[in-house]
Parts: sequence; structure tokens; C-alpha cells
Amino acid sequence: MLKLTYTDRSFYLECLTLSLEEWVAQRVILAMRVGQCLCVEPSTASFLLPIDLPGVEVLKTEVKRDDREIITLCACDTECMEVTLRGSWLSDGSEDAVGVFVTTISDRAEFFLHKLWQESQESSASVMSE
Repeated sequence: MLKLTYTDRSFYLECLTLSLEEWVAQRVILAMRVGQCLCVEPSTASFLLPIDLPGVEVLKTEVKRDDREIITLCACDTECMEVTLRGSWLSDGSEDAVGVFVTTISDRAEFFLHKLWQESQESSASVMSE
């Protein structure tokens, strides 16, 4: 399962071993126990990845294998591609863009997507420190 946590300034991508159903059920139980409002709705999430990362071609192959259309890749320009995922958005129901997006694709595609996202974060951090 992939979990994208959105804050008011950025987002963080995690690859979790729990099933989507288990994780959402745990989150619902937690919200009930602490008296927090929780809204779960179908949604999409998109983010950019540099197109020149090693492994992008492997990810493209994995996406082609999965015919459920949960993940799509689209070239934005010569430097970036947009990754769009279909899944569920969990938030407190407010209009803020703060919440958690979860989805499940093939284990292999999840692994490659997470690895590419980590590499893109490392490369952008090294560029910013220069």
C-alpha cells in the first residue's frame, strides 16, 4: 500500500506492508476513540518525478502490466513526468489540503514508485544544498 501524507507545505510518500483495508480500519478506529471527524472519499493524487531517474523505464513497464488503471504516467515536459494515482483521501472533512491519500497497486510498482520518489527527494535536496 502507498500512503501519501499531505501537509500545508509538502507531502511524504511511504510504502506500507499493511493492506489498504487494514490501515483504513485502524485509522477509523483511532478517529472514533479520540473523537475526531474522519472523512474517507475516492480521489486522485498527483506529483512530479524527474524523467531522467534510473528506473523510470522499469516503472513504466510495471504500469503497463497493471490493467486496473490505478496509476497513470504522463510526460509534462522534457524534465518531469506526472504520476497520478487513484485511491482514497482521508481528512477531517475540512477544505484544507491536509490529509492522507492511500492506494494499492502491484507490490512491484509500489516498490519502484517509492524508490523513485526517494531518489527524487535526495537529488532535489542535494541541488538545494549547493
